[in-house]
Amino acid sequence: MQAYLAIKYHPDSRNRERIERIIAALAAHGIGSICIARDVEQWGTVQLDAPTLMQCSFAAIDTCDMMIVDLTEKGVGTGIEAGYAYAHQIPIITIAQTGADISETLLGISSQVYSYHTYDDLVTFLKDVEDRTRMNTENTDQNKNPTTACTSLQNLCVSV
Repeated sequence: MQAYLAIKYHPDSRNRERIERIIAALAAHGIGSICIARDVEQWGTVQLDAPTLMQCSFAAIDTCDMMIVDLTEKGVGTGIEAGYAYAHQIPIITIAQTGADISETLLGISSQVYSYHTYDDLVTFLKDVEDRTRMNTENTDQNKNPTTACTSLQNLCVSV
C-alpha cells in the first residue's frame, strides 16, 4: 500500500520533522509513502520549476492507493494535489494538528478527517486507516509498484 503525502513544503525544510514523523507513522503500519520534498526535491537539493514540480506530483499521485493531506499549515499546492487525487478517485485522508483550520472544500472531498494532538495519536488513527484501506483495495488493479515509484519519479523529473 502506498500513500502520497500532500503537505505544505518550505524551501528551508523547516517542517521536515513533521514530514518525517508522519512518514514514520505510515511506515509503522506498512504503508509506503511518496513525498515530493523528500523523494524528488531531496530536501531542497533539487530545484524544479512550478510546472515540472506539478507534473512530478501528479505522476506520483497516480502511483498511490491513497493521499494523506496534512493541513496543519495551508498551501496552494496542497489543494491542487488534493483536487487532482479527488478527480482521479484516489481516497483522501485529511489530518491536521488540533486547532488547524481545514477548508470546507477539503472536508467535502476527504473520505476521512482526523485532528491529532500528538504523533502517537496519528499512529493509532493510521492503524485504522490501514485496515479499512487494505480491505477496500484487496481486489483492485495491482499496476502500482511502490518499490520503483520513487526511482521512476526521480528519473521522470530529472528528464523533464
